[in-house]
Amino acid sequence: MTEHVRVWAPAASAVDLVDGGPQPEPMVAQGGGWWRSPEPVPAGTDYAFSLDGGPPRPDPRSPWQPHGVHEASRTFDAGAHRWRDGDWRGRSVLGAVVYELHVGTFTPEGTLDAAIGRLDHLVELGVGVVELMPVAAFPGDHGWGYDGVALYAVHDPYGGPAALQRFVDAAHGRGLAVCLDVVYNHLGPDGNYLAEFGPYFTERHHTPWGAAVNLDGGAGTAGDGSDDATEVRAFVVDNALRWLRDFHVDALRLDAVHALIDDSPRHLLAELSDAVAGLEREVGRPLSLIAESDLNDAAMVTPTGEHGYGMTAQWDDDLHHALHALVTGERHGYYVDFGSPETIAKALTEVFVHDGTWSTFRAQEWGAPVPDDIDGRRFVVFSQNHDQVGNRALGDRPSRVLGPGMQALSAAVVILGPGTPMLFMGEEWGATTPFQYFTDHNDELGELVREGRRKEFGTHGWAELYGDEDLDVPDPQAPATFEASRLSWNERERPEHARLLRFYRDLVELRRVEPDIASGDRSATSLGRGEGWLVMSRGTIDVVLALEAGAVPVAGSPEPILSWDPVEVGDGLVSLPGPGVAVLRQSAGRLT
Repeated sequence: MTEHVRVWAPAASAVDLVDGGPQPEPMVAQGGGWWRSPEPVPAGTDYAFSLDGGPPRPDPRSPWQPHGVHEASRTFDAGAHRWRDGDWRGRSVLGAVVYELHVGTFTPEGTLDAAIGRLDHLVELGVGVVELMPVAAFPGDHGWGYDGVALYAVHDPYGGPAALQRFVDAAHGRGLAVCLDVVYNHLGPDGNYLAEFGPYFTERHHTPWGAAVNLDGGAGTAGDGSDDATEVRAFVVDNALRWLRDFHVDALRLDAVHALIDDSPRHLLAELSDAVAGLEREVGRPLSLIAESDLNDAAMVTPTGEHGYGMTAQWDDDLHHALHALVTGERHGYYVDFGSPETIAKALTEVFVHDGTWSTFRAQEWGAPVPDDIDGRRFVVFSQNHDQVGNRALGDRPSRVLGPGMQALSAAVVILGPGTPMLFMGEEWGATTPFQYFTDHNDELGELVREGRRKEFGTHGWAELYGDEDLDVPDPQAPATFEASRLSWNERERPEHARLLRFYRDLVELRRVEPDIASGDRSATSLGRGEGWLVMSRGTIDVVLALEAGAVPVAGSPEPILSWDPVEVGDGLVSLPGPGVAVLRQSAGRLT
């Protein structure tokens, strides 16, 4: 297949196509700042653009960067793949078990094709949606992907764009939906040439990464910048639709949407939501948008017709914080307001602990109440994710300090609660491998990242948490840091890990077959508590959470249907031999 390549470069007087021929070819001006190649370009052709005689630069909408983010782009025929998912009817993320993974460390090979070989494990676990951390091309071979600079390309070390199509096709063949993590709030500093092409960024707004993406005409070379902002917004929306349409992806997780600063009458997120809804009608299958937002505001999941942003779901950090602080006892940093049974109860029933209340960590009132009629499945909950593990000083998982029983307890809260549960790769067997922060930058940038990481963890109580002698922050640039973060699949075979894996499978199956658990009805959820125990009630199901060995009072004659350790029920008590969980069905009466 051959087609013209186009580029938006509104400030350029001339744009040349550099495609390996004897001379650069002048491109044709089309109006509105757009330029088109004089002739169609065959698929598989390497090319770049020269602006006003400047050095060749990769295409801002490059589909493939086989030589790295600083070199030529390559055309890719997205329609060449022979899809085998014609019977796939899609799956909404709402209520599904989501599984977050990092392609580079999920398997020893670190590729999308290798990840296909582990999909059957996810099917057996009961996963419904596989969420890939960002695959947009970034500098170097390995990294988390949040410093991507070629947002339309698939990182070549992962296998490039064709490998992503193969992965999605294979997932659909197994009944798994695919969610792609995308980053629109900033680009990485290395290989980011967008500003040379046009006013993609504005100094009117700033984010933790510098000048903000120009979504509302805050900068520009054409008039007041409003036309420029329209093109930048289209750059984002077109990117999202491309993954959903040409790669058959089912959902997008939008990174840190609170950093998408947009003062225009219609926020970019609402525009994106409506565009995705239109594509959903066109393709005839569910398409979901998941927002990571720090705002604690249900406006994210309020329909656009009701003046909301229209997201399908949003991440809920507050349940993580409440649960993690409770089971570990940590109170440093943003855990300072969490850890009591009351915070767990509020997170389960009202979603946000900070819902207009004082946040000590932020030193201000934060968030807004969640309306009672909003389905709990609109909120993605977890006990681990890439941030909450990887942004710890040592990248250590809860398994470093929690025994299997407490890990089982955490899993039960997440999987059997009213939210949409998400697991982080390896958590299901209690993986002991860390997930550390790793990069592959050039020497100058790498040293800045290395030093910044050391300074960050010199404060906020990390030394006290680990003990001064243990706080040796891993070097993000060291190959050993990346290698240490690879999953060890052999762990699954060890008895203690195999037992936890079986329990995770049983929890997921229970969620599938029990309507009261599958429901997102927060009004039917409550949390009872006593000394050393909590009880999460979901309709007729009671989940006894034992923080220590002991007996929990019960009413009626509950039937144990799942437990971490064998339990005894009688004389108005359910007895657990140690930290763990028991799930009971109440035929008469309730736990008190």
